Amino acid sequence: MFGLGYLQRLGRALMLPMTVLPAAAILIMLSRLPWESLGWPTAPELLHAAGISIFQYVPYVFAVGIALSMANQSVFAGMAALTGMIIFSTVTHTYDPNGVQPSMFAGAVIGIASALANERFKALKLPEWLQFFGGSRFVPIFMAGFSLLFSWLMIQVGQTLVSWIAESGNVIGSAGGFGVFLYGFLHRVLVAFGLHHLLNHLFWFQVGEYRSPSGDVFFGDLPRFFAGDPTAGAYMAGLYPIIMFALPAIAYAIIHEAREDLKPKIAKQFRVAALTAFLTGVTEPVEFAFLFVAPYLFLVHALISGGVMWLTYELGIRDGFSFSAGALEYLINLPLSQKGWMIIPLGLAVGAFYYVLFRLTIRKFQLSTPGREDATRLDDWAGDVPYRAPLILQALGGKENIVRLDACITRLRLTLAEDRRIDAKSLRHLGAAGVIHLGSGHVQVVFGTYSDLIREEIAKLMQQDVHQVQFHAPMQGRMIPLEDVDDPIFAQRLVGRGVAFLPDKGELVAPVAGKIIHLYPSKHAVGIGTKEGLEVLLHIGIDTSQLKDVFTALVQEGDEVSPGQPLIRFHLPKLKAGAKSIATPMVITNSDIVRSWRFAPFASVKKGQAAVMSVVVKERENKGGAS
Repeated sequence: MFGLGYLQRLGRALMLPMTVLPAAAILIMLSRLPWESLGWPTAPELLHAAGISIFQYVPYVFAVGIALSMANQSVFAGMAALTGMIIFSTVTHTYDPNGVQPSMFAGAVIGIASALANERFKALKLPEWLQFFGGSRFVPIFMAGFSLLFSWLMIQVGQTLVSWIAESGNVIGSAGGFGVFLYGFLHRVLVAFGLHHLLNHLFWFQVGEYRSPSGDVFFGDLPRFFAGDPTAGAYMAGLYPIIMFALPAIAYAIIHEAREDLKPKIAKQFRVAALTAFLTGVTEPVEFAFLFVAPYLFLVHALISGGVMWLTYELGIRDGFSFSAGALEYLINLPLSQKGWMIIPLGLAVGAFYYVLFRLTIRKFQLSTPGREDATRLDDWAGDVPYRAPLILQALGGKENIVRLDACITRLRLTLAEDRRIDAKSLRHLGAAGVIHLGSGHVQVVFGTYSDLIREEIAKLMQQDVHQVQFHAPMQGRMIPLEDVDDPIFAQRLVGRGVAFLPDKGELVAPVAGKIIHLYPSKHAVGIGTKEGLEVLLHIGIDTSQLKDVFTALVQEGDEVSPGQPLIRFHLPKLKAGAKSIATPMVITNSDIVRSWRFAPFASVKKGQAAVMSVVVKERENKGGAS
């Protein structure tokens, strides 16, 4: 229950409440503007109070955010968490106003407990006269009791725990630059598994204590920084040179090492990734471009990141952010920093070092970074998510294979019934930068900043009671639009609608399960009928019916076939010599029964690769069939 998959859910849950922190940073930044000259002398005080109040109530935000995230947005879990925090705060304050304070630790405990209680009691049945309080309504009642006991426990051990946290901060602080190095190294390593938020929560919201002149207490590097602690920011400042400069440098190294014919598309994609990292601090689109092709290089990157953070610490630079170390936050928070201006020259030096290192490494070891292989993900995502989502769902094994579906900023976080049913090649073909198997059915699929949009589209599809017929690639080669076939009969969809393929090898396999309903005497074409009523025609090349000694049939009419099963072998050199075109259409000849179509990006495919095309059949949909 509490394995690695649970930790990745918790990591995502910890990320949700952090989305409110940029608002606090902006309010504090606005409070430093010269409002008195604009005739509003009270504005600085009001804006600063509004910003600081967010940090003061962050424990409540954490409790509610974690509960909602881990309980599939259950309002009962969210309300229970809020109720629990109110009880905790009131009880501890009543006992001793200067004793135990609401903290991110308390918020996390109550949020997790609320989510677990919701899962445990949402189907609770009580006697009929009490059933109004059964089910999900029992969750806030349970959490009221839990929070009361938790408050009492914290009162008993609170001072010891606070002392322990303070001592831990002193121990970590006594490690000086090495402690910062260790944090920076572990932070980058855990990014690969989506667990870095757990580490961040400890250092950003627990380690270190600061009591403001007004008497308010702030825990952790991040709240202390915005509360005005001049010693805070040690565990955040060093991320700026890496994220603002090193990651864009890696992106440009990948661009400049791409093949000349692919460089324009790669440049478009990675310039956006570089700008995203620089401005907003989102790093996965760049880091996952080399994580899977060169894991050892990612380890080197993690070590260098730790070293840069150590150097930043030794230079006396202290800076922070409310969400991530991008240029927007850098500019907003610069007035609060200590020697923050030094991040620019340091970052430029770090960027130059990274650029040279990655160009030399990619070239020397011939790394298959994007743009250096045919199967690179090159297509633009804008406006394309609704069309790819059904294919992504199929590549994940269908909706019946998905137990839990979540997403964070850059990746889908899934719990699958059988993770071996996932088609990683198809997912990469559909735009995934990588697929991470965490064991016990827990999988992460990195789609960059489109991940949450993909999750929404997949969630909609899972609620629909329609049957999608998934088509596999019938051959190895390149998929092209049917309109590009050098034959007006196919190009104008007179035979039917579908796609076409330019083969690299001489073998045709079944794209769907069904029965062979027609095998042409010359063996250059075959028809398959599916249980959904689709009639699929596969036609090898154009003007090939008269070719001799080219095609060898491996099936006959009436045979049942499954996806990937060989149908026809053909001599590719002879086909190229005798055919008008080697383009091989795959069309549905009775396309009038198709309700909707989905096509994968027109790019290189492997034989039998899943999710190159998906359709919904009208008759099946009207009957309410389910996939």
